[in-house]
Amino acid sequence: MSTNIDKNTEKPAVLNAEVNKQEYFTDYNNRTHVIGRIVSAVTLVLLVGAPFLIGTYLGAMPDMHAVLKGFLAVGLVWTVSSVVEFLVYTPMLGAGGGYLAFITGNLINMKIPCAMNAREIAGAKAGTPENEIISTLSIATSSLVTIVVLALGVLLLVPLQPVLQSPALQPAFANVVPALFGAMAYMYYRKNLKLALAPLLLMSALFILVPSLISQTSLMIIPSGALTIALAYLIWKKRGTILALPGTDSQKTETFGAETSAAETSGTNDTEDVEK
Repeated sequence: MSTNIDKNTEKPAVLNAEVNKQEYFTDYNNRTHVIGRIVSAVTLVLLVGAPFLIGTYLGAMPDMHAVLKGFLAVGLVWTVSSVVEFLVYTPMLGAGGGYLAFITGNLINMKIPCAMNAREIAGAKAGTPENEIISTLSIATSSLVTIVVLALGVLLLVPLQPVLQSPALQPAFANVVPALFGAMAYMYYRKNLKLALAPLLLMSALFILVPSLISQTSLMIIPSGALTIALAYLIWKKRGTILALPGTDSQKTETFGAETSAAETSGTNDTEDVEK
């Protein structure tokens, strides 16, 4: 009987700890948004204002009509791409990681792989406070390491120039990104090959038949993502279970109903023991 009473007294303590955790996480996110918006605005002013400041100082301001015309030629495409990347990457990175990644840049090559690998190593799930902290720390570390590497590269650029320009190394430099994402893709493809095969084959066929789409990879995320979501929904509806997608534990999902029933039965028994 005393054991059952102890268990019942532990439940409110666990519940209070979870509530405090969520309250602290909400406060953390609010402060992160305030700092992130301020730094984003400052960064935007510096990036846009620097060329005009330099042009004014040197007396070499470009023709604004030509600048506007050039922006309309490519800016509209990149605007759509930026919105798509924001919608895709922000849920993966969280508030802190999202601000850091978009401010420092180089998302696809550095920030996203770093955050995803860190999340896999830590065992965190997307949308949780743990994932928020892990992604923020990993992206911050990636940014600092990038700064150090760039500084060393600037210092060693002249001594290493003959080596870097060697014809034997050029194929390696040209395939860094495909090799990086190929290794990352396999890590997720192996979790559900059937689901990954359809968008992979479709996008590969489109890029082979229409080579001009290769420069529009950010826009192609929309149809490939929509196809993957539709296939996942159809398979889920057919099987009645949630697939083991990145950040999802199918075993826990399948047994959730059984665990809930067991917990309810245990709670009922504990209440009866206390009344006795």
